Amino acid sequence: MTVRIRGGVMAAALLSSTALVCTALAVPNGMESAARSARGEAIGGAGGAGDAATVAGARTHAARSYTNAGTSALGRPSPDRSATDWSTALVDSTLARYTPDKIGGWSYPVGLYLYGQYLVYQRTHQQRYLDYIKQYVDRFVDSNGTIDQSFNSLDSMQAGRLLVILHHETGAHRYQIAAQKIRKRLDSYPRTADGGFWHATSSSRAHQLWADGVYMVTPFLIEYGKEFRDSAYTEDEAARQLAVYGGHLQRTNGLLRHAYDESKTADWADKKTGQAPEHWCRAVGWYAMADVTVLDALPADHPRRAQLTGILRKLAIGLEKTQDPSSGRWFQVMDKGERPDNWTETSCSSMFAFALSRGVQRGYLDRRYAKVAKRAYDGVLQRISLGSDGRTHLSDITIGTNVGDYGYYIDRTRATNDFHGLGAFLIMFEQLRAR
Repeated sequence: MTVRIRGGVMAAALLSSTALVCTALAVPNGMESAARSARGEAIGGAGGAGDAATVAGARTHAARSYTNAGTSALGRPSPDRSATDWSTALVDSTLARYTPDKIGGWSYPVGLYLYGQYLVYQRTHQQRYLDYIKQYVDRFVDSNGTIDQSFNSLDSMQAGRLLVILHHETGAHRYQIAAQKIRKRLDSYPRTADGGFWHATSSSRAHQLWADGVYMVTPFLIEYGKEFRDSAYTEDEAARQLAVYGGHLQRTNGLLRHAYDESKTADWADKKTGQAPEHWCRAVGWYAMADVTVLDALPADHPRRAQLTGILRKLAIGLEKTQDPSSGRWFQVMDKGERPDNWTETSCSSMFAFALSRGVQRGYLDRRYAKVAKRAYDGVLQRISLGSDGRTHLSDITIGTNVGDYGYYIDRTRATNDFHGLGAFLIMFEQLRAR
C-alpha cells in the first residue's frame, strides 16, 4: 500500500526530535500500551521476519555499510563509523525483522521507534518507510476513525503522534477523529493539585508524576495543536506540564528524580519531598527531549518560555558534570558513575545528545554544549554494529523500567535492539549526522 501525500513532505521544523520535523505540525523534532503502563517488561516481542524485498534491501544496505565503514561480519566496531548512514541501516534492519503486524501492539516504545523512522522518511523520501507506519497504525484505527484505546495512561498516548503525522501526510479524516479521542481524554484526565497529569489512572500510579510522562504527552499536544488549529490550548498545556513536572523533580544539581508522588504513599517516595530516590537516566532523557520539543514550538513571548529555558540550562549543567569522560555516554544511575556495577546506557545517551545539540542549535544553550553532544554522539556510535546477518545491532539499552532504588535500576536487563534505544538513536542521528 502506498500512502497518498498531501501537501508534500512535512517541512523541516519538527526537528525538535531530530533534524527534520513538520512545519504543519510546527514541531521541531522530533512513546507500552495502557495495559502495559506499569512498564515492568520489555516491549516488542519476538516479531516476524519481514518480506523478502525488505530483507534483501537491508542486506544490500549492509554490504554498502561494510564498504563505507569497515565493520566486520562479526559485528566488530567500525574504525570509521561516521561514514555510514546508520539511520537507514537501522530502519532497513528493523523492517527486515518485523512486518507491521508483528512489530508489537499500540505502545510507546513502538511509537517512539516509528516516529524516528518518520524522521528518516522526511530526509530520504523512502516511501516504504511511511507506508510501514501507516500499515502499523491502520491495525488500530478503523475506517470511521475508531481506536480501541481508553487512554488511561500517558504512556498510551505517545503513539498518538503517528495519528497526527498520518493526517498531515494523507489528509484522511479518520486519523483526526482518532487523535481527537486523546485530546478530549485530557479534559477529564486526573491531575495533581497544581495541574500535573498523573502518570496513569490506576491506583498504583495515582497522584504520581514520572519524568517519562512529559514526553508521552507534550509532543503530541504541540503537534496536534498545529495540525488541527488548537494551539491556544495545546501550547499552554504542554508548557504547564513541563513547568509542574520540572518544579517537582529537578534538584539543585540540575538533574531530575525519576518520579514524584503527591500523596507521598508510594513505597519509593520520600516522606518529606515525595520524590523517588534516584536520577534514572532515561527518565531524565525523556524530560530533556520534551523540553526542547516544546520550546521549539512556543511563541517567543509565551509566559512560560523563560522558565522552561531555565530548567533546560540547569539540566545541561548537570549533564555536563555527569557525562562519562571515557565513553561520552551517561550512566544508568546518573550521579553514581563511580560505582563499579553502574553502566552506561544507550537510549538516554542518545536522548541527551539530541537535546543538547538541538538546544545549542536553537540558541537555548551555550555553544560549549555542542562538544558535550558530539562526545555523546560518538559514544553512542560505539554501541551500534553490523552483524553477520547484515543487520544493525544496537546494544546496552535498558528495558521498560518502573520506579525503584539503585539496585533495581542497575539490575535491569541490558537489551540489544530494544525499541526504546532504536527510536532514541534515530532521533539523535537525524539531529547530529550533518553536524
